[in-house]
Amino acid sequence: MEGVIDALTRDLLTRHAGFDWTVTEFVRVVDARLPPRVFYKHCPELMQPPVATPSGIPVHLQLLGSDPAALAANARQALKLGAVSVDLNFGCPAKLVNRHDGGASLLRQPDRVYKAVKAVHDALEGEIPVTAKIRLGFANRRLAVACGQATEAGGAAQLVVHARTRDEGYRPPAHWEWIGKIRRQMGIPVVANGDIWTLEDYWKARTLSGCQDVMLGRSALADPWLAPRIRHWLKTGERLPESSWSMRANVLKEYAALQRQQLPDRVVVSLVKQWLAQMRQGSTEAEQNFQRVKRITELDLLLDSLVVDEQYATLA
Repeated sequence: MEGVIDALTRDLLTRHAGFDWTVTEFVRVVDARLPPRVFYKHCPELMQPPVATPSGIPVHLQLLGSDPAALAANARQALKLGAVSVDLNFGCPAKLVNRHDGGASLLRQPDRVYKAVKAVHDALEGEIPVTAKIRLGFANRRLAVACGQATEAGGAAQLVVHARTRDEGYRPPAHWEWIGKIRRQMGIPVVANGDIWTLEDYWKARTLSGCQDVMLGRSALADPWLAPRIRHWLKTGERLPESSWSMRANVLKEYAALQRQQLPDRVVVSLVKQWLAQMRQGSTEAEQNFQRVKRITELDLLLDSLVVDEQYATLA
């Protein structure tokens, strides 16, 4: 979710009950301990403990790298700055990241996953938990279970599994049953991730994986009310109506209003279009609006061009 999820997005997505915790964009670790300003940029919540969204939902700091010593040093830095959890990203499929030996590239060698997790676990000395996220492998699923077990052996307290390999990217289908194969060989909680766009997807992912919990990524941006709808259904058995386009458009408007307090309008235009592009999944109206406004460069005109039902009460 690099370049998409920031503190304001986390704020907006957690205002309605649905999420138990959130994760930052990854902090890229190469070969040195990063200064505090880098951590504050990715996780400004560190500056106002507890490390949580304004609604009180915990924010976990994510690191991405391959050098165990550098990861350990930055985990200690994160702890010093007040992090409540350190998550390690072994799932990013981006070609640039993988070419620089980060993300899913480590899944080709489970021992490297183990060494990275263990270095961070040992550095944190049990003061805060270390968690991890993987995919089902790099080019194939042959090492899926071994990679999962490597995170547990290294000291991870929880594992999120995206139900595709790196080479599969985000192409359907997600292989939720393979998460179950990993989970059955693990002694720590496993969280299912990948292609959970609807209530039906949520239940199918849980059923096939056997996991109690799921992680939402792109789908939370596509439909900011998906997590609240899932929570409401679990609590009451009632299916709330699908999110309307006006509901989604109002989120974009509020997001833009918050972002322009600290960023130039031209940057906010780009960010709004980026989120709108995510909303196209499963929404014909979002797709139509994206195509209509994608060449607009003036922020107020962009926001005025979004079709909104003014009778809808905004997310706030």
